[in-house]
Amino acid sequence: MFESVAPRPNDAIMAVMEKCKADTRPQKIDLGVGVYKDATGNTTILKSVKLAEEMWGREETTKTYVGTVGNQDYCHDMLELMLGKDHPALLEGRVGAAQSAGGSGALRLGAELLNVAAPNATVWASTPTWANHIPLISDAGLRMGSYPYYNRETLGVDFEDMLSYLDDHAKSGDIVLLHGCCHNPTGADLSPEQWDRLAPFMAERGLFPFIDLAYFGLGRGMNEDTYGLRKVIEICPEVMLAASCSKNFALYRERTGLIAAITKDADKAKTIKSQFGAIQRKLISMPPDHGAAIVTRILRDENLRGIWVQELDEMRERMLGLRQLLSEALNVQGGEAMAAAIKDQNGMFSTLPLSKEQVAVLAQDHAVYLMPSGRINIAGANVSNIPKLAEAILAVL
Repeated sequence: MFESVAPRPNDAIMAVMEKCKADTRPQKIDLGVGVYKDATGNTTILKSVKLAEEMWGREETTKTYVGTVGNQDYCHDMLELMLGKDHPALLEGRVGAAQSAGGSGALRLGAELLNVAAPNATVWASTPTWANHIPLISDAGLRMGSYPYYNRETLGVDFEDMLSYLDDHAKSGDIVLLHGCCHNPTGADLSPEQWDRLAPFMAERGLFPFIDLAYFGLGRGMNEDTYGLRKVIEICPEVMLAASCSKNFALYRERTGLIAAITKDADKAKTIKSQFGAIQRKLISMPPDHGAAIVTRILRDENLRGIWVQELDEMRERMLGLRQLLSEALNVQGGEAMAAAIKDQNGMFSTLPLSKEQVAVLAQDHAVYLMPSGRINIAGANVSNIPKLAEAILAVL
């Protein structure tokens, strides 16, 4: 049966993790895997999550299935968190949503639905984009294209090139995949002014926005990180949103996500919700409940919500502080542009102007591990090793 099945190479992130784990040097720095780490290098369970789990453990009365669209209280609370309680789309019932198995599951549900709704459309993704975007979406049957986004020389967003390219190549009905905030892998986000231009640009050309919000709350703040999403929904008649609780609630292994479509009317929203349920049924049947139940408990309990907001603020402020320190350490002759970019970028990631060969030297000679693309996870550093990290980066440059 399996004679023709060939082995597959390790996932790039897993390969970096394994090399770093095997390195016995005590001063090694792991900037590879995309999870938040505290100052001790651990990915801990949030206090708000622990407390919510204790409460839920006493109150939970059944382990029966949650249904193909998952926990709808969770969907409602998450949408209110991102859009605001009084958002017109919510008040008018124009949102069809389903719980998903993490942000990846949300993206796949969205891609499957888009393949039904617009099988001849092209999905345009940024250059670069999250490594799993393309296989997740293209495997659903959709054609993929790419638009210019990150300039590795200026270390910023090529916004005018992005608009020009989409204007020339994307046709009405095509889908534009956008990072709502904390762009992975670059950390270079669209500014509010750029979102203000992008939203009408897409509406005028009939382009459909598909927004991935995997890290909201970890960039500049909840309001700031959801500005682009709210602006696009305000201007564009229909929008799709994929969100994740892996990072902002640190619920990585609980696979807690959300897919939602903002539609023109309430009847269409009900149709879309039923489609999400039907698609999920054939893929995984039903999503897991635990993470969604915990998020709902946190968001509906004033005390727990306050603790979570404080913990989220601490994570975000820690990363902003590390960015500031690394920027200062790199701000020497030859590193000025990189220093400025790191300070201005958002979230866990930045992409440094390093070749694969330079990345290999960082690992071999300096025990600094990052992705071959030059992507670093700033949360993998700490105050004590920032000087060593900066020295190593400048040495290979």
